[in-house]
Amino acid sequence: MVVEHAQLTVEEGREAAFEEVFGKARKVLAEADGFRWAELLRCAERPSVFLLLVGWESVEAHTVGFRESERFARWRALVGPFFAEPPAVEHYHELGARFSG
Repeated sequence: MVVEHAQLTVEEGREAAFEEVFGKARKVLAEADGFRWAELLRCAERPSVFLLLVGWESVEAHTVGFRESERFARWRALVGPFFAEPPAVEHYHELGARFSG
């Protein structure tokens, strides 16, 4: 499994509306083949910056399976109008189980 790390910068003043619309976009994302889970975080220091973490079965499940599907077009139509700049996306391989103190 890999984790997509996407930094999303939203236009200032539209953060609450983005969070609301993201609820709909999350459902579209969850329909994708290879999707495992998703988490959206908001930056404390920069409130217009969000971190989207998505678990995928593989990099290809995201970059080919999802991005080349009509689901991606639906997802982008929902959230894209809020972006102040293109998302910065990278993929990370899990190295072991999550831990807590």
